[in-house]
Amino acid sequence: MTDLSVDARLLASEHGAVAQINSSIVILASAVLGAGALALADSYTWRQGALFLVGGALGVVLYHALFGFTSAWRVLIADGRGAGLRAQMLMLAVAAVLFFPVLAHGSLFGQPVHGEYGAVGISVLVGAFLFGLGMQLGGGCASGTLYTVGGGNSRMLVTLAFFIIGSAFGAWHLPWWSALPNVGPISLISSWGWAPALVVSLAGFAAIAALTVLIERRRHGALRSGVVTDRRGWRRFLHGPWPLLAGAVALALGNFATLYLAGRPWGITSAFALWGSKIFAASGIDVGAWGYWHAAERAKALHESVFADVTSVMDFGIILGALLASGLAGKFNPGWKVPPRSLLAAVLGGLMLGYGARLAYGCNIGAYFSGIASSSVHGWLWLVAAFLGSVLGTYLRPWFGLSVEGNLTRAQAGPRFGGLEPAVAREASGNGSP
Repeated sequence: MTDLSVDARLLASEHGAVAQINSSIVILASAVLGAGALALADSYTWRQGALFLVGGALGVVLYHALFGFTSAWRVLIADGRGAGLRAQMLMLAVAAVLFFPVLAHGSLFGQPVHGEYGAVGISVLVGAFLFGLGMQLGGGCASGTLYTVGGGNSRMLVTLAFFIIGSAFGAWHLPWWSALPNVGPISLISSWGWAPALVVSLAGFAAIAALTVLIERRRHGALRSGVVTDRRGWRRFLHGPWPLLAGAVALALGNFATLYLAGRPWGITSAFALWGSKIFAASGIDVGAWGYWHAAERAKALHESVFADVTSVMDFGIILGALLASGLAGKFNPGWKVPPRSLLAAVLGGLMLGYGARLAYGCNIGAYFSGIASSSVHGWLWLVAAFLGSVLGTYLRPWFGLSVEGNLTRAQAGPRFGGLEPAVAREASGNGSP
């Protein structure tokens, strides 16, 4: 069984000599990031260029910290290891401490800012469930798909392509889903004030983290904190892997920088809907007639260059940042052999990721991370529904020849997992090769 998802290495070990830096990749990624930032600043605003660089920094963090939402949930579901989810709770806590008072004030260093909010209703429940299922089959979430593509994972190119297609279809159908029963957006800051909302949110993060500790100690006796490595100091900083908790803090700071520069939190998948719709429009489909594109800001984005779109620019930056990090780690070595069943999972997973993200008003970044950091109740609802989808996705993975971390040893010994009898699994090396 082969799993080509980079973030499957969440609890792996990395010892011995560091691979040689891939200088050509590092130079290429650095040059494009630098030149791109200057070009964007010249053509649009300095903020657009800065957001491109913030995206690049987030790509480096995601790759070097192996910060995967998909694998973090899967490891907890299948093997009772909670390091990844605990890191997410730290990320959310740091972001909430930074975001809540600023959003209540409405400005940051003179820049008007607002949070990410979605209606609480059926659309979020269905969309998030589909997203959670899709990310287990596709091999990554929204951020994971981008950084693994940048890191040279060829299978994830397929996931990304169908992620984009699914996003366009989701945009087409969103008005129908949005009309289903819902109570509208709910902001805890608006309802309770930022201080009580922050206390309740921090308590929620602590409770989830404590639950993962309880589960892991009962199952394994001791906690693991992420990738085990003997690298220290500048070698670990340059080549990775970084501590998960350091990655969590860095991502929260990156989201806060995005809030200041863009006036709203970090998001990823609205760009996929834009790219897919532009592709459909180029093929002769009148996407402008879709209700999703009737809003003035969206209609403007549909007719402008993708480089005028903040989310697109940051997504491009994430890919380049991950490319840079993979070059520094000496791991950029794309592999092109993808088993048919794995390829099918990438197609189905990508479609569900894209479609689900539109229905849920965002992905693991826009709805989960930025939504909860904005005190939006829809972010918490997204977490529950997407986690349930990931439970189903984790049990379905062996059908597509994809590994499940807690099952690797048992698979070699022969026992069944969830009623399935998978073949012997092999962990991914991180560069697309088993």
